[in-house]
This record gives sequence, C-alpha cells and structure tokens, in this order.
Amino acid sequence: MCYKATSSVSPFLRIRDAGLEMDMLEDLETLQFEYGIQEEDCSWLYLLGRSHGLMTKACAHASFFCKLLRNLRKSLQEKQTSRCCLTELHEDTPDGDELKVGIIGGGHLGKQLAHTLLQLVPIPAESLRISTRRPEALDEFKKLGIQCFYHNSSLVQWANVIFLCCLPSQLPHICVEIQSSLAKACIVYSFVAAIPIPRLKLLLNHTNILRPQYQCVEDLANIWAANKGITAALQDPVILQATSPYNPAGGIILNTKWLEGVFYAAINVCTAKDMPHSHVLQLLNALFLSRHFEACEKDGASCQKFQAQDFVSKAYARNLSQQRPFPWFDLTAVQLKETPFSQYLSNSTTFQDHLTHLYCCSFGISLTKEQEPEVSTGSPSQ
Repeated sequence: MCYKATSSVSPFLRIRDAGLEMDMLEDLETLQFEYGIQEEDCSWLYLLGRSHGLMTKACAHASFFCKLLRNLRKSLQEKQTSRCCLTELHEDTPDGDELKVGIIGGGHLGKQLAHTLLQLVPIPAESLRISTRRPEALDEFKKLGIQCFYHNSSLVQWANVIFLCCLPSQLPHICVEIQSSLAKACIVYSFVAAIPIPRLKLLLNHTNILRPQYQCVEDLANIWAANKGITAALQDPVILQATSPYNPAGGIILNTKWLEGVFYAAINVCTAKDMPHSHVLQLLNALFLSRHFEACEKDGASCQKFQAQDFVSKAYARNLSQQRPFPWFDLTAVQLKETPFSQYLSNSTTFQDHLTHLYCCSFGISLTKEQEPEVSTGSPSQ
C-alpha cells in the first residue's frame, strides 16, 4: 500500500525533493512506516532516525566539501587569469570549467547525494555523472541532463571528485576497474564505512582519498526528521546546525580528522597547479577566514590568519621559499596520524566557532549569538 501511494507522486516532484512524498503522507497514519509494528519492536524505531541522520550528515558534508572545492577552483582560475593578463600570455588562460563530480553507485545513497549536490551546491547537471550497474533505473536524473551509464573507468578519467556510494562487497572489483584511470589529483571520497582507509589506499594505489567517519554516541534520533527528504531537512536551521562538524547534537559525531583531510585536499588542488605556497595561504585565508576578517576590520593586525607552519613542520616552513609550492600531501596519512594542523584545529576555539558560522552560511543560514551551538572537540578513535 505504501509503495503504491509513493509511486503515484509525479516524477517532477520526486526530482525536486526525493522526500516530498513523505511530507504529503505525513498525516496519513496508516501509511506511515511505524503503523502495524508490534509493540515489542517499537524500541528499535530509533534506528530509523539514526539512519536518516547519518544519511543527512553524509550528504551535508559532501555538499560542503564540493562548495569549498568549487569556490577554490574559481579563485584559482581568477588568479591564474590575472597572472596571464599581466604577462600577456593569453593562450595560457585557464578555462572556466565547473567542478566535475562523479558518483559510483546509483542506490539510495547515490540518489540522495545526487539530489543534494544538484540542489544545494548547486552543481550543474552537465557537471555531474553517475555510473551504476542499472543506469536504466535513473530516468529521473537523465531527464535533468545528467549522464548515467555503467563505465566506472570512464567516469574516473573525467571527474575531479569521485564519490564511492557502492556496497562493500562491490568495492574491490570497482577499485580494480578504476585504479589505472585515476589521476593523481582526482579526489576519491568514500562512503563505504566497512573499508578502512589503509585498505582503500592499497586497493586503489592512490593517496588522494577522503573518508568521513561517524560515531553514534546517544539516542537523539528525533532531531533528524525522518519524514523529510535530505534537501528539505538541510534547509531547517536546527537540523543544519546538527550536521555542523563540531556539533554533537543528534547523537552522531563526525571525526574531525575529516576536516584535516578537507584542508590538505584543498592544498593539493593548488599544488597540482604548481601555485606558490604564499599564494595558497592567501586563498585559504580568503576561503575559510573571510567572515572573520569582516569581524575585525578595525584591528586587522589581530585577525587570525593561516601560516605555513599550521600545515607543515616549523623546520620545513623555515626552508620554504615564498615561490615554492607546498609538498604533495598523502590524505590517507593525514586522516590517520597527527599533523601540524591537528593542533591548530583542536586548540583554536575561535576557528572552531568561525568554521561553524562559515558552514551554516554556505547553506544560506546565518547564526545569531543565541543560536551558536556548543562546540565539541571530541574526536572518535580511528
């Protein structure tokens, strides 16, 4: 019965919001998931909210990462264009291509992620492609102009970022398919929680890998509004703040090593362009600390700014000339070991507060002083 009711919703509505049909059925008790469940089984219903919370957080963090990468690429192109104009080397002016995102896996997670990236980043349809064993099941995305096919290596050759949304049992075969096609600068973002980072690095023979890790610490599932679609939920200020990297609300905590990976991934993007590290620091300051600059216009000297020693050892930073790029960072090592940036993230509460504001602002929600969440510096074990 529930399947029929859901299927009667027009494809257009499902494209706009994968969970809109849930909202339409919200007041129809007999069509709810919980209806008919035996009383002794009701204690397990919190798992439904937790599952939706994990999905919501995963899509939110992936969207935030893509927003940052897109803005970084835009800044890089503007800086390189300016430099080309100054030297009159117009033939070297970089193109204006959007960030190219590929998704491997067209199941529930892959579809939800695609909807979120399309609507909340937003990524143009022509800059998003999906590879899945059943591309015929993705007509709703094809109608939007998204290429859906089954050719993983082709997708990897095209994309700047690849999201792995497959089953753990499928991953070894996928890695064999794509490892020879992976460019060094291509970022692999894995949602396959059952495969640890060292194993994934070995399977892919690749170091530019990001893998968020989540830990459920308490049963606060009601906050996740399981009757809402992901994109609708992320427009709710309460839910969005709960997805913020330092916010423990909802009982799901993100390992902050992911944040380190995000920063070092951004640096790798610049290193691939052979950008001097001094210019990279300028870009990172503009990208992550711009709102902080606005708050201290009267006393610019006291503003917090990134320094080279925040990302590399002090000895390495001392020998780093202004025009020399940062070294290439192994993102798998960054997420498994202590780095110079580990101390920065854990010790700077000012930056943690600023990042929370930046995160919410990137989704179009501005926090007031009263709305500021309690900051959690806890980091689940690897």
